[in-house]
Amino acid sequence: MIVDYKKLCKTIKGTSVPKPLSGTLSGHAAGEPFDKYVYSEIKKKFPKYTFRQYEYLNDLFSKNPDVIGVEARQALFNSPTVLFLLSRGKNATDKWSIENPFDEKQNDTADILVVKDKFYELIDIKTRNISKSAQPPNIISAYKLAQLCAKMIDNKEFYNFTINYFEIDWKLENDNLICKDTHFACLFNSNPTDLYINWAAAMQIQFHVCDLDQAFKGTREQWAKLYLKHFVTQAKKRADDMITKFVKPFEKYIE
Repeated sequence: MIVDYKKLCKTIKGTSVPKPLSGTLSGHAAGEPFDKYVYSEIKKKFPKYTFRQYEYLNDLFSKNPDVIGVEARQALFNSPTVLFLLSRGKNATDKWSIENPFDEKQNDTADILVVKDKFYELIDIKTRNISKSAQPPNIISAYKLAQLCAKMIDNKEFYNFTINYFEIDWKLENDNLICKDTHFACLFNSNPTDLYINWAAAMQIQFHVCDLDQAFKGTREQWAKLYLKHFVTQAKKRADDMITKFVKPFEKYIE
């Protein structure tokens, strides 16, 4: 890893950001000020290597103005796995230009991207109002993660990137959001067979970063294969349950 998360936790804890002027104190609206604050702190330490995901794509393409077309631009990544994580759609990539750059999208894989020596550190910022109890947030699509694991295995790309999560626990005091605690976790240090998939919530993996186990000691290849086994087992059970509940009771009515 590039970022020193222990030091970052100490830097962020106790800080405050102004309460958003509009929107509710939940979800993206509440988290965005802290997201931008963490980004600025990492950018101070690694000014040449720290990007928003869209910034990285704009920077990559603008440095290669003679590379035109979706296939040629995708080839700039030199990593099919990282390409899968970071790229935009084929049509958007094909139409990109300096006059028509990418904007930030809420469903980008990474909130913050640190790229150094061909290593990609993807950082997702999660914020939590600890004054209220809430279910764990959506982290990443279980299907997307399965696709990622398959690409890791197919391309034998296990250590050229990582996916990290940084949680900020905050409370509202007067007109400021005060960071009361911080937590860091690496997805690939978790036990993949314990990841909870909420099939009813768009197949999202859900957890609080502070609760994510970090005891996995196997290789990345082992992690990928264990997760795929977990995903397939869960998907088969889901499929069987769907057939039992939504198909079998009504088959007798079909001529």
